[in-house]
This record gives sequence, C-alpha cells and structure tokens, in this order.
Amino acid sequence: MATNDPDLSSLRIERSQPTGVSKKFRAGRRLLLWTIAVLILGAAFLGWRQTFASRVEVQLATAAFTSPAQAEAVLTASGYVVARRKAAVASKGTGQLVYLGVQEGDTVKKGQVIARLEDKDVLATLDRARENFHMAEADLKDARQSLDRQKALLEKQLVAQADFDSAEARYKRVVASIESARAAVKEAEVAVEYTRIVAPFDGTVLSKNADVGEIVAPLAGAASSRAAVVTIADMSSLEVEADVSEANLTRVFSEQPCEITLDAYPERHYPAYVDKIVPTADRAKATVMVKIKFKSYDRSVLPEMSAKILFLPATAAESAAMTKPLLSVPAGAVAERNGRQAIYQVKDGRAVEVPVAVGRSMGSLVEIKEGLKAGDKVIARVDDRISAGTRVALKGQ
Repeated sequence: MATNDPDLSSLRIERSQPTGVSKKFRAGRRLLLWTIAVLILGAAFLGWRQTFASRVEVQLATAAFTSPAQAEAVLTASGYVVARRKAAVASKGTGQLVYLGVQEGDTVKKGQVIARLEDKDVLATLDRARENFHMAEADLKDARQSLDRQKALLEKQLVAQADFDSAEARYKRVVASIESARAAVKEAEVAVEYTRIVAPFDGTVLSKNADVGEIVAPLAGAASSRAAVVTIADMSSLEVEADVSEANLTRVFSEQPCEITLDAYPERHYPAYVDKIVPTADRAKATVMVKIKFKSYDRSVLPEMSAKILFLPATAAESAAMTKPLLSVPAGAVAERNGRQAIYQVKDGRAVEVPVAVGRSMGSLVEIKEGLKAGDKVIARVDDRISAGTRVALKGQ
C-alpha cells in the first residue's frame, strides 16, 4: 500500500537573502547604537570642559608679617652676626690641662682664671728663686757692715786701701746678686702666670676647645695638643657684617639707617645703622664688606646668626611703627566686591571669598588688619574672572 509521506529534505532557509523586515530592523538598531555612543561622548566632553577647561589658573601667596621699612628700602643684603671683641684664649706655656672652670654659655670677667696647667715644676722653680733672693739679702747685710768697718779703719789709716777696695767690691757683688735673684723671682712668677689662663675681657664662653688631661701648647705643634682652650666673645659688641656688591656700593653711606632681621626670628626687627665701610674689595666676589651696628638688641641675638639687612634712605623715619611688623599680603590679592575689601582662598578646587580689613600700603604689599592670620594662603592676584565659587587650578599642577 503506497504512503504519501512528504519529502522534507528539499526544504531550505535562504540566509544569504534576508527579508525586508530584517534589514530595516538591523539598520535601526545600528543607528540607535551610534546615536547612544555620540551622546555619551558628547556628555563626557561637556563634563571634561566643565571640570577642567573652565578652571582659572592662579598662584598662591602667604600672609606674613612684614616690616614697613621694607617699602622704603633702597638696598637689601645678607650677612652674619659677629662679635667685634672675640678671642680664642690660649696658654703662653706648654703643659697638661689640669683645671677648666667654664662651660659653653658661661659669663666671665676680665682677669678671671678660666683654666690652669700643671704647675708643680714652675712652683718649685719659684720657691728656689725666692730662697736665693733671701740668701742674697742676708749677704747684703754682712757686706754692708764689712764695708762700713773698712771705711772707718781706712779713715784712721789702720788698714790698707786694698782691704777697703776688696770690701767695696764684695758689697757691689752682693747688690748685683740681689738684683739677679729678684729678676729670677720675677721670671719664675711669670712662668707660674703662664700656667694660669685668664679672661682678657668681660664676655661669654662660645666654645670649649680643650678638656682636662690634654696637652696645651701656644702653637699646638703636636697633633694631640691644643692651642686655644676656650673662645669667648663680648656680647655687648655684636654687629652684622654684610657683603655689598660693588655695583650697589653707591647706595650705602656712613651712619645710614638700617633694619636688621634675623632668619631665626623673622618677626623681630632691630634698628641699626652703617658703622663702617671696609676700604677694600673682595676681588673674587666683587663685594665690599659693610659693618652694621645694632642700636639695640636683646639676649636672643647670638654670634654667627644669619641676618637680612634693609638699607634705608637718610630721611627714613625712626619710630616704633617703623620696626613693628605688620601682617601683609600682595596688593593684587585684595579685590573690592560689593563695596567691601576681600581676598580669596582655595578650598576643594574653588575660590572662597574672605572679607578683610585693609590697612596701610607698603610698596607692593598691603596690611591686613582683620580676616587673616600669619601663614594663610591666598590667591596672589585677583581679577574679574575670580569670584566666590569660581573653579581654580594652581599653576604648575
């Protein structure tokens, strides 16, 4: 019996020839993907532009105390504090150091014994010289009496002239021996003094160069010996030595008012004046040394401190206001906003407006009376592009 089963092997799906509906669907999907990609890129670009491209580059300045004299300065130089009277105290003799009575920072008086060398030998020499002197003095009494007797007998012609001459010669020898003994005593006393190291003037011990037990010699010829025992300075003779370029020397004159600021205490300002211009130049550095003398200073000023010197014009006013430091910022950092003075600080990448009270002008700086404290960072130059909330970027970052 015949069956009518259909032949399915002849059925095929032609994938190479999509239908019209499939083509439209795929084209629409592709267009949608491209549109989404363009939108994403556009949004990213706008976000980048909003975040970075619109930022204003600024530079920061620090609020700091500044002397009003800085605005009047005709020249600025650097130097070091030195003591005009300073000495490396050494021994005139050679010996072992057995006593050292001072430490760094101690004050000493002129003639005070600072240290002492081993002195047994020189003391023994001094004792021997004194005994010889006493023996000579004893001989002097006998020689004088003998001479007087011979003189009296000679007048009575009871002795010969030769006997008198012999007594006279003996007397002169004893007198000479006394003078020699006296000189030997003085020499021994000087040798003892050489073992005593004393302060040549009132001052303060800056450094200790030797310790008990070391050999001290005037020239320190041996590697293990010391020359100077201590170094002292007269703290009442402090001044500043500064090197001034030859090209700027015409701006400096004797008695010129100055202001000294120590690097250790930048908030303190000391009035001073030009005491001496050393009449010679340093050929290697093309500079001339100028010595500036303090008008007044305190115990915090120490030798070898680095200092900054402001040379002022001759008409510079000398008053407390000239030396009192004022909190200041660059004049360009202050702007007028809504009828009031303000500066701008940076916080989280944005400008923050801070109202301030402004005082006197000091050249390129301006005093800030209220609104800031020393060390605060502010935008150094403010223009119309900067206002509260403006996005800013620091130069170099």
